[in-house]
Amino acid sequence: MISKDLVAASARPLILSILAQGESYGYEIIQRIKQLSNGVMQWKDGMLYPVLHRLQEQGLIESEWRVAQSGRKRKYYRIKQKGRKELAAEKKQWMQVHSTLLKIWEMKPCTS
Repeated sequence: MISKDLVAASARPLILSILAQGESYGYEIIQRIKQLSNGVMQWKDGMLYPVLHRLQEQGLIESEWRVAQSGRKRKYYRIKQKGRKELAAEKKQWMQVHSTLLKIWEMKPCTS
């Protein structure tokens, strides 16, 4: 199980990364996260939609209601150019954190 803090911290770059691959709707995003994490990250609507709304308010993504092939009305989200720039900056930061953690974890423990 991944801690709530880590899930919250990673939600923004995860959503932006998924939308950078193409537009998507809420349930599909939740399923993609579950699939990519091999079931470890199981988001709920209450966690996803506030982040989507924040990203939209920040001008990083946009949305539009459409009728899906199933006949259901769905809100599709897509990343904007500003969102792509923000994702590139976040990716750089996350890669630095990842790299630093790997270096620390690969170090032999000091014994006194």
